[in-house]
Amino acid sequence: MRFDLTDLRLFLAVVDAGSITHGAAEAGLSLAAASERLRDMEATGEVVLLNRGRRGVEPTEAGEMLAHHARTILHQMAQMRGEIGQYAKGLRASVRIFANTAAATAFLPSRLAPWMAAHPRIDIDLKERESIEIARSVAAGFAEIGVLSSAHDTGSLVLRPFAVDRLVVVASKDHAVAAERQVGFADLLGHPFIGLMSGPLQDHIDGQASRLGARLKMRVRLHGFEDICRMAGAGAGIGIVPETAARRVRRATGIVTIGLRDPWATRRLSLCVRDEEELTPPARALLDHLAATATR
Repeated sequence: MRFDLTDLRLFLAVVDAGSITHGAAEAGLSLAAASERLRDMEATGEVVLLNRGRRGVEPTEAGEMLAHHARTILHQMAQMRGEIGQYAKGLRASVRIFANTAAATAFLPSRLAPWMAAHPRIDIDLKERESIEIARSVAAGFAEIGVLSSAHDTGSLVLRPFAVDRLVVVASKDHAVAAERQVGFADLLGHPFIGLMSGPLQDHIDGQASRLGARLKMRVRLHGFEDICRMAGAGAGIGIVPETAARRVRRATGIVTIGLRDPWATRRLSLCVRDEEELTPPARALLDHLAATATR
């Protein structure tokens, strides 16, 4: 029975996603290539590893055993690379971080920059994910460090405080809501919006509208927070962005910011790891650095 590391990573991704399609995407493989690898794994071992159904896949008893050993092997490989990297000149190490939209765009860049400058042989593999997926991926070993909303169930993960993410409304100075210090989200639903093209944060905002039985009147969807602020400042509509992003471009875009009084608009972000003792030395050093820069 011969499985390479790509096979093991793919199998874990499929098991954790409950889907060959999503698992293939997580492992960076096409659906056809992933399906062929999974068939070859079962054929080589002469064992059924996955039960396939209309609602996805789930591991058989043999598949559960393989998943257990795959996690152990991949973790030991990561530890080996990290520990050897301390002694090998020129050998590069990498730390994988999964973060939600606010952390990836508003908080992490400024906090990663000095650390990366001080550690030139360590690269960061940063991916944007929803908080619920971050928790699952860190628990499964696909990411060493996660940054997520503490409001989500994190199970047995180890958490450290990181930042407070406050969402605010951005609008032009002459907009109808510009004179307000705080507004409720429900009071904004009649106004035209400017939003993000995609991503966990926009899904979060759209979901809040759905809970109120409404849909945002979206005029345009853009790539970034600064673009939203520029549009809002020009009077094209209102947007909802992290306070840190709005503060950074307030003067250049001419926006005013209005607080959201809804509880969901203030989220506490946490760093999360599966086990601090299991982290590779680079990941442990980065975790300590990020925790030391935490804001409350």
